[in-house]
Amino acid sequence: MASPPFPVQPSRDYAEALSRAAELWGIEQSYWDIFGNRHFASEQAIRTILESLGVDTGNKESIDAAIRETQQRQNVEPLPPTIVITAGSSVSVRAKPVAVADVHLQLEDGSERRFQSSLAEGHISLPDLPLGYHQLTLTTGESRCVSRLIVCPQKAYAPANGSNFRAAGVGVSLYGLRSAANWGCGDFTDLMRFTAWAVDALGASFIALNPLHDIPNRAPYNTSPYLPNCSYYRNHIYIDVQAVPEFARSCWARHLLGSAAVQRELAGLRDAGEVQYERVSRIKLRFLKLAFRQFLRERRAGSERAGEFQAWAGREGDLLRRFAIHSALDAAIHRSHPDVWNWPAWPEPLRSADSPETQEFARKHWRSVLFYEYIQWIADAQLARAHAHAQSLGMRIGLYHDHALATDRFGADLWMLPEFYVSGCRVGAPPDEFSPKGQDWGFPPPNSDAHYRDGYRVYSDSIRRACQHGGALRIDHVMRFFRLYWIPDGMETNAGTYVRDRYEDLIRILALESVRNRAIMVGEDLGTVPDHARETLAKFGILSYRLFYFEQNADRQFKPPGEYPQLALVSVSTHDLPTLAGFWQNRDILARREAGVLPDDGAVQRAIAQRLADKQKILDLLHRLRLVPDNWTRNAAYLPELTGELHHAIVGFLMSTPCMLMLLNQEDLFKDTEQQNLPGTTAEYPNWKRKMKYALEELCSTPAREFAAMFREWAEKTGRLDPGRPAT
Repeated sequence: MASPPFPVQPSRDYAEALSRAAELWGIEQSYWDIFGNRHFASEQAIRTILESLGVDTGNKESIDAAIRETQQRQNVEPLPPTIVITAGSSVSVRAKPVAVADVHLQLEDGSERRFQSSLAEGHISLPDLPLGYHQLTLTTGESRCVSRLIVCPQKAYAPANGSNFRAAGVGVSLYGLRSAANWGCGDFTDLMRFTAWAVDALGASFIALNPLHDIPNRAPYNTSPYLPNCSYYRNHIYIDVQAVPEFARSCWARHLLGSAAVQRELAGLRDAGEVQYERVSRIKLRFLKLAFRQFLRERRAGSERAGEFQAWAGREGDLLRRFAIHSALDAAIHRSHPDVWNWPAWPEPLRSADSPETQEFARKHWRSVLFYEYIQWIADAQLARAHAHAQSLGMRIGLYHDHALATDRFGADLWMLPEFYVSGCRVGAPPDEFSPKGQDWGFPPPNSDAHYRDGYRVYSDSIRRACQHGGALRIDHVMRFFRLYWIPDGMETNAGTYVRDRYEDLIRILALESVRNRAIMVGEDLGTVPDHARETLAKFGILSYRLFYFEQNADRQFKPPGEYPQLALVSVSTHDLPTLAGFWQNRDILARREAGVLPDDGAVQRAIAQRLADKQKILDLLHRLRLVPDNWTRNAAYLPELTGELHHAIVGFLMSTPCMLMLLNQEDLFKDTEQQNLPGTTAEYPNWKRKMKYALEELCSTPAREFAAMFREWAEKTGRLDPGRPAT
């Protein structure tokens, strides 16, 4: 949102003032949808968005005053508060030209560099600087200005052999892994077992995971991994409690685990057809508290693990403490007031992380706060072990994480960091083929100016944490860096418009964290994509996200493999779309009708007719590519379900694309007909609850073994087979 060179003179009328303000604050006054229609933002929408950004839109004069104040503030500062550059670039300066200015660089590693520079050219030539987060101080005869200087690489991390790197992986929802040992949902130990199978049976280079963010674990409204309670910390239901060292040393925990009642509960959770979030969370917290008591006893004795925890918590800093205080408060208040479920309903003094009352609670309940810090330490250690295990098996990438766009407006993030969100609007998406009425995601947009003035500390921290213990990271809705669709409160979804962000800063920092963490970046660029977005992502080495269902040309014909880009990940679908088997059997259409998303049987029949047309196009393409036998049927109407031949052909199609990464979700590997999430539903569909068709103990038996052999065969044919464990 760079400021345009507006004149300071008064606007001619209110409409001009509003238009100038919209441009200055990055509000798009019109946009084009995917159907080629242009939409104009209403005056009311623009006014409401400006008001949410702190602009008084009461009259022309107040808007002009806000414009003047903003422009003057920008022009007065010699250096902006934050400077994000590519290594080797110079820094622009707004100060008056002077012969000499003193420049002081405080580097991230604590070292310093001092030199003098002429400002006659309006910029400072910098020495070679290491990548990272530094501080730049500029002193002239008349002023001293301090700025955060972030030096970034030209591109995100890429594997050593770059354009020749091709790999294949399998995606799982971690909560859905089934085993004879877990406590009703997949855990980090299950993940290691699944990884070992994927290396040996599939030759896979990576395991793609759902977001592991902390969520409330309450069905049906608070189980989505894409609507986290906290974006920075992880869900404790993924902890393998029996692998916690303190559990093994706690006689109370071992005794309780052996009780008949607990064993019945665990057996029931394992046997349940769907993940029982509340029950799993409850029993794991019960045992984690016993492990924590053991930790406290050993801590008092000065144990080595206590020192390791203290060092880890120190590195996490204030963010961990805030999250733990919120968790402790949430548990305490809900225990005494069962009808209170989130912080906006807490007593007023406790709705702020910084209030004296909140700090007094933290002092008084320090054990509870420490407990929630301990849980995150355990989760972090087990996830680190899972990624290290993948690497030890020879996986070239390892774990592939997913960073959600959203955050729950009633969750910990908003309580911990309220200044980084804008109130009065919510984020969504305009109408498109997938959602003809648009989408209202119900969470507040980020405050771009707050992030910028803070030096992007919170933003960079979120990316860094998301990269940890993995070799790749998917950025959910990567268009967030360019613009987001804002819907003013009180208005319909289709009444919103886009608001731009400082995308070059954000993507450069993304590249920096990618290089530092050696993590491949994948940008989920689906939906309404700005013209320049994919070009910019490619420029910075960020992979595009290409789905088989959506890759069609202008004539609505499916693209052949050769037309897919190299700098991309290719897959069949996402959690929000039908599985391959479900697509072929129209299960998603029927599920939408059963849930009331499709209004009537006529809509169902139209959707099925369109699906048959798409299936025919796919079949025609597979025949042209000779991925199915010549004598095989050419009429899609004769193929009411995903046959073995079709399955084999489509997996081969995906493997044959030049895309760097190929991802096949386990539902598509095992021909599962049901998708993880049905958009537009809550209780009407078992979203985020489905367990994997095969338990881990069944993966080496037929038919799972046959599916694995098919995957491995195509990976080998197309040069994607991971070499696996190094020879010893």
